[in-house]
Amino acid sequence: MVKNVQVLSEPLENRKGTLYFDGVSTVELAETYDTPLYVVSENRIRSNYQRLYSALAHNYEKVKVYYAAKANSNMSVLKILEKEGAGLDAVSPGEVFMALTTGFTPDRILFTGTSVRNDELKFLVDSKVTVNVDSLSQLDRLLKLTAPKILSVRVNPEIGAGHHDHCITAGKNTKFGLWEDDALKAYAAAKRAGVERFGIHMHVGSGILEVEPFLLALDKLLGTAEKVHDKLGINFEFVDMGGGLGVPYKPEEKPLDLTVFSEKVLSLFKSKVAEYGLGEPFFCVEPGRYLVSDACVLLTAVNTVKMTPYRKFVGVDAGFNTLVRPTMYGSYHHILAANRLNAKEQETYDVVGPICESGDALAKDRRLPKIEEGDLLAVLNAGAYGFAMSSQYNARPRAAEVLVRNGKCVLVREREQLDDLVAGQRMAE
Repeated sequence: MVKNVQVLSEPLENRKGTLYFDGVSTVELAETYDTPLYVVSENRIRSNYQRLYSALAHNYEKVKVYYAAKANSNMSVLKILEKEGAGLDAVSPGEVFMALTTGFTPDRILFTGTSVRNDELKFLVDSKVTVNVDSLSQLDRLLKLTAPKILSVRVNPEIGAGHHDHCITAGKNTKFGLWEDDALKAYAAAKRAGVERFGIHMHVGSGILEVEPFLLALDKLLGTAEKVHDKLGINFEFVDMGGGLGVPYKPEEKPLDLTVFSEKVLSLFKSKVAEYGLGEPFFCVEPGRYLVSDACVLLTAVNTVKMTPYRKFVGVDAGFNTLVRPTMYGSYHHILAANRLNAKEQETYDVVGPICESGDALAKDRRLPKIEEGDLLAVLNAGAYGFAMSSQYNARPRAAEVLVRNGKCVLVREREQLDDLVAGQRMAE
């Protein structure tokens, strides 16, 4: 039998050696919709959200979960989470537009952008969403447009963490947030301008599987909140811890213990809020990866098996234009032979794509069954920063997306065609 069978937990299933996902055969999906193909499980998204919300609400009544749309902004994914009651964390006007289009009301959208243009600020003001300012410059330009009813400030808690340097969003080397002295200046300026309702925010990084970094940073953030409250008389409607909740990508990795996470984080939160006299603010989190990563697999067909004196290559039709994380971050994604799950792992391969660069590899030195051309591989945990970071590099159209639930499937994003590569272009005379 295939090793590491523990990865076959819901919605993954082995039916007579074929991989099923939320009750649908991946082989039939590939035959029907072609490859590369992103397959998204509605049930898994819902269960991930419900599990997180319940764990937090068990320890504190006033909880809000904002979905970080940058992880996966497919309209169907957004609508699922909107129906579940989530808010939305947007980092661009485009994500605000997508959120409004899929039914999120402005009061459920929090915009946290960096290097924001003036016309983008105007769009945000007109959209009536809550803005979480990232710099004194941004605040000054926003207040020239209007004094919003509610405003939040992104504070750099000076403590960062994450699975890769590119994903650490706090600390001395990051571009994000205001340091404490500037945060105090921002709140003072906003209060002078007539803002009456406030929030405070941080984000330490992405892909974190330990609780300690969150505790250290939250303690620092609440210390800043105390100073703002004491010096300026500002009360906070919400304290936003940001996102960064990690998921296990390797079979041997353990998931974040939500019970421990919720108990420790909210115990600290409640004790400090009471000690500092901060009232009863909402506690907010902004998960992206945690909600959608394991809710999607990327199906890719084997078109080439190549042996050299040094390596064995499996060539597939998905490259870093389809899933950039392995190339960009050195990330691990577990890969299954979807049409031969019961075959023994007996060969070591590099799984490579069609992009004309040596860095185009989904996996290296990966143990798999003996692979033949025409086999179907499933790349797991492809729901976060999969399609969202895909491109038309090498003039390759983007992949399709299919939503599955309880044995049924529906196409939710059409595969791009060659004509899409020239859409919007104009030939110079």
